[in-house]
Amino acid sequence: MTKLLEWLLCFSVVGVAWGLVTFDLLDLQLPPVYREVAWPMPVYLLVVFGCYSLATVGYRVATFNDCEEAAKELQGQIGEAKEDLKKKGLKM
Repeated sequence: MTKLLEWLLCFSVVGVAWGLVTFDLLDLQLPPVYREVAWPMPVYLLVVFGCYSLATVGYRVATFNDCEEAAKELQGQIGEAKEDLKKKGLKM
């Protein structure tokens, strides 16, 4: 099962549960407090998802590793390119 299908399945289950509680489709005779809490739940979940995403991106940026070998290799390639361009007559 791909990650997309896992997320779609999760959203579907949560959406069906939210619809059943909010619109009382099964005549469960739930107290009105449940409807009042369930009605804005998608907005709360969206805010929680945004906070989680922001925290994840911040953590990944904070723990990003430097690649010293790749930086040296890239500097060497830049030097070679400059020399090649000078041989071809480009003035820098």
